[in-house]
Amino acid sequence: MSNVKTKAILNQAVADLSQFSVVIHQTHWFMRGQGFLVMHPKMDEYMDGINDQLDVVAERLITLGGSPFSTLKEFMENTKIEDAPGTYDKTMEEHLNILISGYQYLRELSAKAIEVTDEETDHVTQDIFIGMKGEFEKILWMLYAELGQEPKLG
Repeated sequence: MSNVKTKAILNQAVADLSQFSVVIHQTHWFMRGQGFLVMHPKMDEYMDGINDQLDVVAERLITLGGSPFSTLKEFMENTKIEDAPGTYDKTMEEHLNILISGYQYLRELSAKAIEVTDEETDHVTQDIFIGMKGEFEKILWMLYAELGQEPKLG
């Protein structure tokens, strides 16, 4: 069984989940305004979820004989999630739109991983990404609802 593409997409997820955890943490630290009391602790929940997924993905990669990225340099060189300095100038809506962008990207990465793992017949890894995609879609629905919008998942 060749699993070269599966290992590559798992490692892409390692870099992206690591970076997105930092993006959520930044939102947690720099948010101000209406909704702060609800959204500030919500960021802890989001970070925990991302970090749990990161551990599952990295451990699956190791199980398949791969080596997960494990340095900040590797994460930054390989992530496709944007990095920007924190600022107090963003509105709560702008912060939430940054999160939506990250979760949309991770949802798309999960969809691509589902295809790759199907091609390489790795149904265990595929199941991991199916679960992640479902979780990302649920969070996206909630973030869009917070902004008074319908989910844009089509």
